[in-house]
Amino acid sequence: MALALETPVQFLKGVGPRRAEAFQRMGVTTVEDLLYHVPHRYLDATSVTPIAKAAVGNEVTLVGRVVSKAVVPTRRRLRIFRAVLRDQSGIVECAWPGQAYLDRIIKQGQLLLVTGPVKHYHGRQVVPREQVVLAEPDDEEREDEMGSGMVLPVYPATEGLSHRQIRRLIADHLEEMLGCVTSSLPKGVTGGLGLVSLRQALEALHRPADPSQPEAGRRRLAFDELFDLQLVVARARFLAQSAHKGYQFEIKKELTTALKQKLPFELTTDQRTAVREITRDMTSADRMHRLLMGDVGTGKTVVALFAMLLALENEHQAVFMAPTELLAEQHAHTITTLLAPLGIVPEVLIGRLSQGEKKAIRERIAAGSSRIVVGTHALIQEHTKFWRLGLAVIDEQHRFGVEQRAALIEKGEAPDVLLLSATPIPRTLALTLYGDLDISTLKRKPVSQSPVRTGVRSNKDRAAIYRFLQEQCKLGRQAFVVYPVIDESEKVDLKAATTMATELGKRLAPLSVGLVHGKMKAEERDTVMRSFRDGDLDVLVATTVIEVGIDVPNATVMVIEHPERFGLAQLHQLRGRVGRGREEGHCILLTDDYVSARRLKQFSRTADGFKIAELDLKERGIGELAGVRQSGGFNLRYADLATDDDLVIAARRAALEIIAADPDLSHRPHLELRKRIERRYERGMELFRIG
Repeated sequence: MALALETPVQFLKGVGPRRAEAFQRMGVTTVEDLLYHVPHRYLDATSVTPIAKAAVGNEVTLVGRVVSKAVVPTRRRLRIFRAVLRDQSGIVECAWPGQAYLDRIIKQGQLLLVTGPVKHYHGRQVVPREQVVLAEPDDEEREDEMGSGMVLPVYPATEGLSHRQIRRLIADHLEEMLGCVTSSLPKGVTGGLGLVSLRQALEALHRPADPSQPEAGRRRLAFDELFDLQLVVARARFLAQSAHKGYQFEIKKELTTALKQKLPFELTTDQRTAVREITRDMTSADRMHRLLMGDVGTGKTVVALFAMLLALENEHQAVFMAPTELLAEQHAHTITTLLAPLGIVPEVLIGRLSQGEKKAIRERIAAGSSRIVVGTHALIQEHTKFWRLGLAVIDEQHRFGVEQRAALIEKGEAPDVLLLSATPIPRTLALTLYGDLDISTLKRKPVSQSPVRTGVRSNKDRAAIYRFLQEQCKLGRQAFVVYPVIDESEKVDLKAATTMATELGKRLAPLSVGLVHGKMKAEERDTVMRSFRDGDLDVLVATTVIEVGIDVPNATVMVIEHPERFGLAQLHQLRGRVGRGREEGHCILLTDDYVSARRLKQFSRTADGFKIAELDLKERGIGELAGVRQSGGFNLRYADLATDDDLVIAARRAALEIIAADPDLSHRPHLELRKRIERRYERGMELFRIG
């Protein structure tokens, strides 16, 4: 049987049913899957040092047989695994402090590659940073063939299938598998990027001649997956804007001009730019699908209000949906205050209202007497009907699933859509996550806002921190104390919110201390947070549930315990909860983790959410920073959004051009491309469609 990319991996020589089952656990079922199962790291064995020439003070890579091994205890109860390696030139001892478990993994007679510094401890001793078993005791392969002159790929493995077995299987079949490879990229798409061919890329990843080659291979695979993704979101963008024609609003400058004149502050440059971009979208023939992304305190609600008034001027309704009742009430208060000089009162529809109140509000919405509506999930219930919905604003949109967003949008015939996000994300990530949307960004905060002072402190400062917190509260201010976990656990040595709330209640008496966390019922949590907002509590002990959705201008102190357990973007969101009033805000990061101190001090020196997001992307990756998009999700296996800016931009440009000419990818040159996308994404060409 001739080999093809669709051939089940089970039929490759050396695989069989048992190994095929292990491969399947890693998502590898076909020859194509195996080709794209690329190494997750490499060991540089191109310059193996003979053991006899391993000099103290040097960093070396050695290859030798294990001639003896043992676990040696020390006076400090630290158990050290030691193994003696031998090659043709001599022997050397290797030591792994605190890694006694290696005694179960490394066996006498194995051929071992180790990389690490040579130190002097009763003679020469190598302390390996990395090690890999090249061959088992009974392997007949020559040692020089297994080590020197090679860059050794280390593959993701699973139980019943080691990285050595995967390496050998791929090496045995690589030429035959590469013969099946063809590229479905249209001509000219990769021009100017200096990318290698697909076959060259896969060969460089699986059989690199030198340590620099795998990166060239990764970049080509990264472009392919980014291009496929951008095709999907470009098609979603086309569908959203063109398949359903929106309302073409007219600029009447009645309510919008009145609002601008009555605002008690000047709009920032970023706000004015965003208002112009939104107005341009709403007055065009195509539906608006725009994301307004801004740091905490940059004034997204005010920008959204200008869009809502433009809909009102054109005899339409505007709706503003928030993920929690507390946040909805907060937005309703802001909007009510800003619209008071115009004589417009927004309607508020939330779940905790009585059935009679909700019924009356729904009747007013259906009749059109309520033109601006603010609410929560109650807005998308079946019996909530709109008179003439022209604009849907969705706050913290990532907290709603795609079905929930669609349910609100479908309340109108084809309303314009404005999504709000207080989580700044880097440009490359925004283009990847939200390529189907136009994006406006708010970076500058109003001049009246002062940055929150941020400091990194250790446990020895705890008493002083508590005194400072008490002093602030005695001045009539309030404080948050945030913990990474709800309850204490034997598995992790972390202070927990529940136990610390009790302890702080005693230690900070007579201050009143409240507690909120994710296991509480939403109603109970909102009650506590309202008490804090209204000034009935001095200190709020919490987990990250307060990251979004509570605005307490009187809160001036944010203490975060174990900040090393949080991402930088998450720390920035928490920090944004204080310093929102007239008084200066203080954020105190309390940790004894000295390894994280440099990272935390770097965070403390900047208040720019977008810069922090860039740092977080480099450090923690896309999944940690933004999560999987709820409209279907995607995984980037090869692309690195912290470094592949040029690939993202080129992929987006090419994808937009192709979809503009062939939205369904039905033309002959694009048929293979469409098949590849439908294989790569579970929901194929419908992924990311939001309206």
